[in-house]
Amino acid sequence: MALLEIKDLHAFYGKSHVLHGVDLNVGEGEIVSLLGRNGVGRSTTVKATIGQVEVKGSIRFKGQEITGLKSFEIAHRGLGYVPENREIFPTLTVEQNLLLGEKKGKKSRWSMADMYQMFPRLKERQHTAAGVLSGGEQQMLTLCRTLMGDPDLIMIDEPTEGLAPKIVEQVAQYLNELKNRGISVLLVEQKLAIALEISQRVYVMGHGSIVFEGTPQDLRANAAIRKEWLEV
Repeated sequence: MALLEIKDLHAFYGKSHVLHGVDLNVGEGEIVSLLGRNGVGRSTTVKATIGQVEVKGSIRFKGQEITGLKSFEIAHRGLGYVPENREIFPTLTVEQNLLLGEKKGKKSRWSMADMYQMFPRLKERQHTAAGVLSGGEQQMLTLCRTLMGDPDLIMIDEPTEGLAPKIVEQVAQYLNELKNRGISVLLVEQKLAIALEISQRVYVMGHGSIVFEGTPQDLRANAAIRKEWLEV
């Protein structure tokens, strides 16, 4: 069953029409990647899903329409979002940032100890102000803070952007760990190798609409799509 179903989604920034009838779905316990060059509408798709952009069309989560809800209402239903610009609280410590992610009154699948086990570097820096962390550490912190809210599906926008290869590897392991715990992932990613390695399905976007949908094997075999829509 599809946990997230997007049908005929149109999105607008003022008079600018950015998404043109996007259809996309993510199943339970599935990693799905949304690929494409910069500026084609990938980030807008996840922002629209979490209620940050004006839209027309249908977005259903766990079988219920969420179009028109506020971002915090969507998050409370179990949809997590990790934005590209990380949005940590710089003056708070690592631990305080993580505590802010918790949903009150809900027993989470994840504990603070889980976060520190996954990313030991965060444990080392738990009492450090988040603003002085490196880019890679801030990315780990943002991922973990979203997880502390115990989402059923997590949308992650460009998690490996600007990170060292070693940290990129850690992020890939983290995404697989989510899948192993039954959490679905919608990944917006530019690094083709990672997306093809960890995803069950991929979508390719071009000019505000989906131009390809299939398995990583299908995309590897389709040189024409890669050349036209992905390769620089």
